[in-house]
Amino acid sequence: MARPSSARGKSPLPPKSKAVAKGKSTSYQSDGVEDNDVFLLPGTDYLVLLALTLVGAAVRLFRISQPTSVVFDEVHFGGFASKYIKGKFFMDVHPPLAKMLIALTGWLAGFDGEFDFKDIGKDYLEPGVPYVAMRLYPALCGIFLIPCIFLTLKAVGCRTFTAAMGAGLIIFENGLLTQARLILLDAPLVAATAFTALAFTCFTNQHELGPSKAFSVTWWFWLAMTGLGLGITGSIKWVGLFTIAWVGALTLVQLWVLLGDTKNVSLPTWFKHFAARVFCLIVIPATFYLAMFAIHFLCLVNPGDGDGFMSSEFQATLNHKGMNDVAADVLLGSRVSIRHVNTQGGYLHSHPLMYPTGSKQQQITLYPHKDDNNIWVVENQTQPLGIDGEPINGTHAWDALPEPQYITDGTVIRLYHIPTFRRLHSHDVRPPVSEQEWQNEVSAYGYEGFEGDANDLFKVEIVKKQSIGSVAKERLRTIETKFRLVHLMSGCVLFSHKVKLPDWASEQQEVTCAKGGSLPNSLWYVEHNEHPQLGEDAEKANYRKPGFFGKFIELHQVMWKTNAGLTDSHAWDSRPESWPVLRRGINFWGRNHTQIYLLGNPIIWWSVTLTVLIWVAFKGIAILRWQRSCDDYSDSTIKRFDYELGSSILGWALHYFPFFLMKRQLFLHHYFPALYFGVIALSQLFDFATARFGGLGKSMPVINRAATSLFLVLAIVAFGLYSPLAYGNEWTKGECNTLKLFNNWDFDCNTFFDKYDDYENARNQVFNATAVPAPDASIVSTEEKIEFRDQDGNLLNDEQVANLQGKVEFETKYETRTRVIDDGGKEIPAPDGGWEGKVGGAGVAPPHPDVDGVDEKTVAGKDAGNAKEVAASRDGEKEAEGSKAKPASEGKEATRKDEL
Repeated sequence: MARPSSARGKSPLPPKSKAVAKGKSTSYQSDGVEDNDVFLLPGTDYLVLLALTLVGAAVRLFRISQPTSVVFDEVHFGGFASKYIKGKFFMDVHPPLAKMLIALTGWLAGFDGEFDFKDIGKDYLEPGVPYVAMRLYPALCGIFLIPCIFLTLKAVGCRTFTAAMGAGLIIFENGLLTQARLILLDAPLVAATAFTALAFTCFTNQHELGPSKAFSVTWWFWLAMTGLGLGITGSIKWVGLFTIAWVGALTLVQLWVLLGDTKNVSLPTWFKHFAARVFCLIVIPATFYLAMFAIHFLCLVNPGDGDGFMSSEFQATLNHKGMNDVAADVLLGSRVSIRHVNTQGGYLHSHPLMYPTGSKQQQITLYPHKDDNNIWVVENQTQPLGIDGEPINGTHAWDALPEPQYITDGTVIRLYHIPTFRRLHSHDVRPPVSEQEWQNEVSAYGYEGFEGDANDLFKVEIVKKQSIGSVAKERLRTIETKFRLVHLMSGCVLFSHKVKLPDWASEQQEVTCAKGGSLPNSLWYVEHNEHPQLGEDAEKANYRKPGFFGKFIELHQVMWKTNAGLTDSHAWDSRPESWPVLRRGINFWGRNHTQIYLLGNPIIWWSVTLTVLIWVAFKGIAILRWQRSCDDYSDSTIKRFDYELGSSILGWALHYFPFFLMKRQLFLHHYFPALYFGVIALSQLFDFATARFGGLGKSMPVINRAATSLFLVLAIVAFGLYSPLAYGNEWTKGECNTLKLFNNWDFDCNTFFDKYDDYENARNQVFNATAVPAPDASIVSTEEKIEFRDQDGNLLNDEQVANLQGKVEFETKYETRTRVIDDGGKEIPAPDGGWEGKVGGAGVAPPHPDVDGVDEKTVAGKDAGNAKEVAASRDGEKEAEGSKAKPASEGKEATRKDEL
C-alpha cells in the first residue's frame, strides 16, 4: 500500500515498534540469515551428495577412452604436456597450473613426451599414449563441480531437493560434459571457479551472522579458502580475473556495511576486517600465482619453440642458450653477429640463395638461430694504410694495426659476409614481399676480391637512450650499444618486421631498408664479437640474466600481446551475444560416422537466460516501487531474494559481459564460468518460488520437490537426446535432423548412418576384412577429386566454399586413398591403418612427402648436391623448418601461423 505523498522519495523505514517486535538486529547481521555451515548438514544431505557424485562420475567417465585419437584443442594442451615432460620452453597465452597438472598425470601414467599431439585425429593407441589418464584430470574436475554446487546452494539456504536439482543440472549439462572428457583447460577452470564460489558463499554466510562469528575459525577458514580458490582460478586462465572481480565487488559491499555499523565495529575493528581480507584475498592468491610460475620456470629449462618470443636476456637463462663472455669493444675488423632488437626475429643473415625477383642478388634475412652464416666482418669505408702509406688490402687488413680502431657514432662501415664473400648492400629496388615505395631491397652483393661500391656503405647511428652505460653511448659495444645502420646513398635504415619470406627463403624474416621506418624495428645490437687484437685480457660483456620477477614480467607482457593478437577468424568461433541463446556450437571431432560437437543442454541454457531476465525485471519493478514508497524491502524474504539471487547474477554478468570488449577469437566454451553462476541463480529462483515465497510453499514441501524433480527430468531428457554429440556415440541421420532445431547448429547430420544396423554391419565388415586375408584386388580405376575442408577436417559444401573465397587462404594437401569394392559393387570399410599393403596391385601414387616423408627408395639425381657448394645454415636446407617460434592459441594449430 502506498504511503502519503509527504513520504515519497524517502527511504522506506518500518516503524520502530515493529522493528523491536520482530527482534531485528542492530548490528551488521543480515535479516533472515541462518547458520548454514556445510560441515554441519544433516546426514541425509551427505548421502544425497554422495549419490549425486557417484552418478556424476558415471556420466563423466562413461566411455572416456572414446575417441582414441586427438580431439580439437587436445592438439595444444596435450602438446604442452609433452613439452613439460621434456622441459622444452613454450609460450602460451594461459597461466600454467592446469597444463602442469595435465602433464603430471601423463607423467605418472608413464607418458614420455614423445607423442606430439600435432594433428586432430592422430591415433593414440599405436604409440601407446596414456591419454585416458590425462583425460582423467579434467574429468575429475568435472566431477568436483557436483559437490561444489550442492554445498554452495546449501550454504545460501536452499532446500535439499533444490540443491540436488542444481547438482543434477551440472551432471547432465552436455557442454560441461564434453569439455570434462578431453584434455582441455575449461573443466579445471570451471572447477576452480566453483570452489571459489563455494568458499566465498560460506564465508559470506558466516559474515552475515554478525559480530558473533567475526574472526572465528570457520570465518577465517572460508576466507582463506576463497583466497586459495582465487589463486587457483587465476593460475589456470586469466578468465579468473572475472572471479576476482566478483569476490572483490561483494567484499567492498561487506566493508561498506561494516563501516556503517558504528555500534559494533570500531575503526580499529574495521581495519582488522580490512587487513584480513587484504591478506586472504590479495596476498594468498598473488603468492600462489607467483609460485605456479616459479614451478613453470623450473620445469621449462631447455630451449623450445617458444623461446623465440622472448628477449635474448630471457633466452640466456635456458640450457645451452647461454653465451660465453665476449669482447666488449667492437673494432674495425671485428667478426660480429648482429641481432635485431624489436621482433626477436634473430640475426642478420645471408645464405647462397638468390631473390627470385627484383635484383636477383643474394638474399638477406633474419634467422632465429646461431649459425656461421650470421658472421660479418666490420670494415671501414676505405682500406687501412700500411707504414709505407699504401692501402692494405683484404678482409684481414685490420687484424694487426698498431692501435685498435674503435667504431664511434657516425662511423661509416661496410659489412662483409665471410661465408659467401659478399657485402651488405641496398639500392633503389623494391623488396620481394614488402613492395612499398618507402622500402628498398637489401641484398648481399659482390664476389671474392671485389672492392665493393658506394651502395655497400652504412653509417653507424648510436641510439643513446637505448644504450646501456656511458661508454656504450659513445662507441660501439657488444650487447650494450643499440644502433641503427643508415644507408649512406639513400638515407634509408636497415629494417626488419614480422613479415615472413616465402618458401624460397625458408620462411625466414624479411629485412629491408626503410625510409622513415619505426625506431623499434630499425634497432640492432652486436651479440658475438671476435678480433685478433682482443685477447683474453680484454674487457668482456654478456647478457644480464633476469631474475624470477624479470622473467615473470616479460613473459606476461608477451602473453598479453599474443592474446590480444588472436584476432583472426576461426571456423568455429562465435561472439558473446550468441552464447546465452546457444546459437551454435563447436565441431570437435568426426570419424567412423560419429561426431563430437560441443553443444550445451538447451533446457538448461535457455532457463539460465530466462532467470537472468526475470531477476532484471524484478529489480526494475522493485526500484520503481521503492520510488513510489512501497515497503517491499521490509520483508526479509524479498531482501534475501534480491541479495542472494543478485550476487549470483552479478557473477554471471562479470563472467559474461567483459567478453564484449575483446576483439580476439572467442568460442562457446568461454561462457561456461558464467553458465555455472547462472545455474546457481536458476536453482535459487526455484527455491524461492517453490519454498520461500508465500505460505503454500512453506507449508507444503511437496511443491518444491515436485517442481525441482520435474525440471530435472526435462533436463535429463534433453541430455539423453543430444548425448551422442558429447560422447561421440552412434546416431542416425533421422534423429540428428529431428533434433537440429536451428540451422546454426552446424553439426553434420550426413556424418551418421541412416540406421543403427548400419553401424553393426560396418563393424562386422571391418572384423571380416581384418580377420580374413585381404582380397587379392587390383586397381582397375583411379580418380582425382578436390575436396575443401576446414582446419578441423570437416568437409565444406560448394556454398560454404564460395562464401570463403577471398576471405581465407586455401592450402593444398595431396592424399591418396584406396577404396576396396566387393563383387556386388559395395565399398568395404577400410581396417585401421587403411588398405595400403593389404591388397594386391600397385599403388595409385607413391607416398607424398607432405604426408609420409620422402620416399627412401627414391634415388637422388647425380646433380642433387650441386646446390650445396656453400654450407646452408646448420639446421638444414630449409632452415629452422621444424623449430620456428610460434605461440599456441585456441585455434586448431598447436602453434600459430601468424600467432594464439
